[in-house]
Amino acid sequence: MISMPPSERDLHAYVDHQLSDADRRLVETFLTANPETAAQVRGWQQDAQQLRAALSGALQQPANPDLDPAIIRQRLKSRSYRHFASAAVLLIAVSVGGLSGWQAREMTLVSASPPMTDAMQAYRLFAQEGILPADYKVSDDGDMQGWLDRYFTQANRLPDLSNAGYKPVSGRLLSTEQGPAAMVMYQDPSGHKISFYVRPPGPKNNLLPRGSRSDGELQAEYWSGPGYNYAMVSPSDTAAAQMLRQTQKF
Repeated sequence: MISMPPSERDLHAYVDHQLSDADRRLVETFLTANPETAAQVRGWQQDAQQLRAALSGALQQPANPDLDPAIIRQRLKSRSYRHFASAAVLLIAVSVGGLSGWQAREMTLVSASPPMTDAMQAYRLFAQEGILPADYKVSDDGDMQGWLDRYFTQANRLPDLSNAGYKPVSGRLLSTEQGPAAMVMYQDPSGHKISFYVRPPGPKNNLLPRGSRSDGELQAEYWSGPGYNYAMVSPSDTAAAQMLRQTQKF
């Protein structure tokens, strides 16, 4: 357990979602009583979101440890955190180049693509290829719903797939042209995976009717709720896909 008041290292761990639930609650209690520190932490969280948005253009690139936010933060520790974020975004933009930026743009142009194309691409990148690590992993005392609520306060509750043997195990924040998105990964005891994807509908409020479609080896069941579009993605040749097709309401 961390000591109080929390150190700068503890606050950075809070921003990076690396604290246990008990330590996270301690930090949040401290921030409530210390508005200046809370404002500084909110600035760090905004910078972290900028980094994730920049990294979304690098999803197709091999991992580069020099671009790890923690390493960059240590390298620029003597500078302000906001200055670090701007420099990191610039570094990523230069190193990734125009090609990957165009690929990321293509990934989010859902208005010109079949419904929830980005949800299927996210599944391929994170569930099948494991290109980038998760932002949050469920531990014995973890709360995936609590993690999702930090970023999507008005979103639907996570689907309960426990009757089919699936439990949420990890989450990843993503960026689209319409705003932040997230993918929660479910897994059964055999290692089979299903993803729950949530994203904003965009400036024209393009909500989706309930539907289903396949793309190669994947199947997506999609729908909309107040303020967001959703999709459940799974391999199309599994019992999980059949279960999702037969489910009328998540």
